[in-house]
Amino acid sequence: MSFRRVGVLFRKETSQGTRNFLFIFAIVTPIVVSLVLSLVFGDIFSQKPKLGFVTAADSQLVSLATALDSVSTQEFSTESQLKEAVERGALDMGVVLPAEFDALVSNGDTAPLTAYIWGESLAQNRAILGVTLASLVREMTGQEIPLDIVITPLGDAEAIPWEDRLLPFLVLMAVVIGGTMVPASSLVNEKQEGTLTALTITPSTLSEVFLAKGVLGILISTLMGVLILILNQAFVSERLLLVVVLALGATLAASFGVLLGALTKDVTTLFATIKGIGLLLYAPALIYLFPTLPQWIARIFPTYYIIGPVIEIVQNGGTWSDVALDVLILVLLILGIMALLLLISQRSRRVAYA
Repeated sequence: MSFRRVGVLFRKETSQGTRNFLFIFAIVTPIVVSLVLSLVFGDIFSQKPKLGFVTAADSQLVSLATALDSVSTQEFSTESQLKEAVERGALDMGVVLPAEFDALVSNGDTAPLTAYIWGESLAQNRAILGVTLASLVREMTGQEIPLDIVITPLGDAEAIPWEDRLLPFLVLMAVVIGGTMVPASSLVNEKQEGTLTALTITPSTLSEVFLAKGVLGILISTLMGVLILILNQAFVSERLLLVVVLALGATLAASFGVLLGALTKDVTTLFATIKGIGLLLYAPALIYLFPTLPQWIARIFPTYYIIGPVIEIVQNGGTWSDVALDVLILVLLILGIMALLLLISQRSRRVAYA
């Protein structure tokens, strides 16, 4: 395999692909759907995350939080008033600071915090407030101080806002459409126009063609996944890990797209196939829409391992240790599809030289 030839094919794919309707469709559709749903559910124009404090003594943390434009901050006289505000949804998070809080963080000691969260608050609001507290403490001391936060959910902790339920669908749609449709449709078009055969009788191999088309799908898919998270204010923590997971998910989607294009003869058959398996592709996101369903069912579907780790990070504050097993399964799925593509390219080469 020559990476120089792959680069040439990739540049050709990029210049021609941008004029393809499906290329535009893969970029525009997730953005339009996300914006429409955000308008319907008020996510884009929602209020700032609301943070409340009760402290036995004046704290620099409260002053710093009050000065922020990105967070709405309120002080309360008693812990019972704070809890009541959290329970009725007036606050996303209420924090009780001990009188010695500032002294503890100044000395580099572990600082205990009691935090109450509204059970129906948006996951991204919780993530924003958690990151904000850690950043403010770091600003106070100029160093990382371990916070011992004891969190107590108040209100209906089982109610998941529709904004959070829809996020897996939006991200999965962005990753799957870009990763699958772009390389699959490109391959099928090349077959119908006869240019694929012309390419493979040059020094370029079918594997190099597959790789060039797959790389374009991976780039589009990853960028669209990140963009959807940004539009939904969910790209707030563990950003490097999120990009890595999205890139792996995009690789699985693009590999499947190349496989689909390699096995499909014409555009009509391609669209019929994608329509037929659409439910299977989006099943994990559809299951997440209904929290009363057993969530383990989603793990049966390969696309769960695209979206599952992303949602664990974004909505549950997960780290590498929380998603490592799912990411490993994702990598194995990618290797399995790539092995199939390698067999297809080798078989095509034997047929060509027979």
